[in-house]
Amino acid sequence: MNTDGFGILIIDDEPNIRSGLAKGLAKEADVLETAQDAEEGLAKFREGTYQLVIADVRLPGEMDGLELIEQILRSSPQTTTIVITAHGTVETAVKSMRLGAFDFITKPLDLDLIRHQVRKAREHYRLQIENRELRNRLVNAGEVSNIIGNCAAMHDVFQQIRQVAATDATILIQGESGTGKELIARAVHDLSNRSSGPFVAVNLGAMPETLLESELFGHEKGSFSGATRQKPGCFEQAQGGSLFLDEVTEMPAKSQVDLLRVLETQQYMRVGGEEVLTSDARIISATNKAVEPLIEDGTFREDLFYRLNVIPIHIPALRERRDDIPLLIEHFLTHFCQRHNRPLKTVSPEAMRIFVTARWPGNVRQLRNVIERLVVTLPADLIEAPDLPVELSPTPASDSAHVKTLAEVTEDAEKEAITTALAACDYHREKTAKLLGVSVRTLHYKMSRYGLH
Repeated sequence: MNTDGFGILIIDDEPNIRSGLAKGLAKEADVLETAQDAEEGLAKFREGTYQLVIADVRLPGEMDGLELIEQILRSSPQTTTIVITAHGTVETAVKSMRLGAFDFITKPLDLDLIRHQVRKAREHYRLQIENRELRNRLVNAGEVSNIIGNCAAMHDVFQQIRQVAATDATILIQGESGTGKELIARAVHDLSNRSSGPFVAVNLGAMPETLLESELFGHEKGSFSGATRQKPGCFEQAQGGSLFLDEVTEMPAKSQVDLLRVLETQQYMRVGGEEVLTSDARIISATNKAVEPLIEDGTFREDLFYRLNVIPIHIPALRERRDDIPLLIEHFLTHFCQRHNRPLKTVSPEAMRIFVTARWPGNVRQLRNVIERLVVTLPADLIEAPDLPVELSPTPASDSAHVKTLAEVTEDAEKEAITTALAACDYHREKTAKLLGVSVRTLHYKMSRYGLH
């Protein structure tokens, strides 16, 4: 039988149970070991390679089976665990499942049932291997997690992802807004040994300072007004997986200190709590700002920067990878035509030339939004140059004989500012108005005046 390098560790204090399971499951594994208590089981687990751990709840010594399972899954979240007990209760079953156990089986043991569950666990393990190999083939081909790119700069990014994904090193992704920093973070997670664990993303720039500590570290019931129940924070939710901290340079000074402490010690406490929790989340952060000037003016801690920037990844702006624009357009057209049940559209050569030469201040996000807008609003199957939004039109060459008036210069600057703000806010008008410091009504008037609808 092909067991795909499948190892089983059986932990039970009853010799007959250990020997019976070892004999009954011998054909289901390449490697099979037993242990009589949690301490011996944990030592053997750390020394060997086991994809499945079967453990009794009640074990002699200071550590019971559930504590053992919790420690194993904390260090190796991809491991499958089955809990067995002679004292089956709903409470114990629920607790074991919350810890991440694959199944809960009561004694006396039904060997056929155990074999069935072991085979399901082995199949789960085989699928994990196949998925990891598939993801590796995709990244080698220049595609991973819906990241499209064939230019040299993006191949460099893919190469970095391949090199660092299997490690737990912290990563700082830098790039302009709209370049796809969260996609890169997800690609790293998908290709890592933590891929079966959670991927938790939090935008620190959109978080009020008063809520940030609770959001990151969680809080206990009654720790502040409105805390009606215990709430796990992002670090706790990302246990065994990856935590993506977007816009990390927007963190206030106190939160920077708190984050630095967790990175240095891997420990934290919930707000209002006394229990010290251990973090087992890989940290991937991102920013759209140059960090060095922020360090120089004292708004971002230099020691935190060095902790986050162990592996730097720079995402090129869309204007730096114009060769990828036709590829991206084809991908977005296919995606949005299917989503909105439209016939597949094509792009005329002149329209494509404008797409490729446009400024794209909003980067791939702006291109994606433009394509979706055209798919939804354009009745024709061919996208031509006159169909494109005015903000994509190339700036006409200046006439040296014409000197613009101050009013013309002001209007040009105002139009440019509105266009850039719209792209940065994903064409959300209330957010754009707030960013520009004007009312929504004023924004509507200016957009109408400059033909930006």
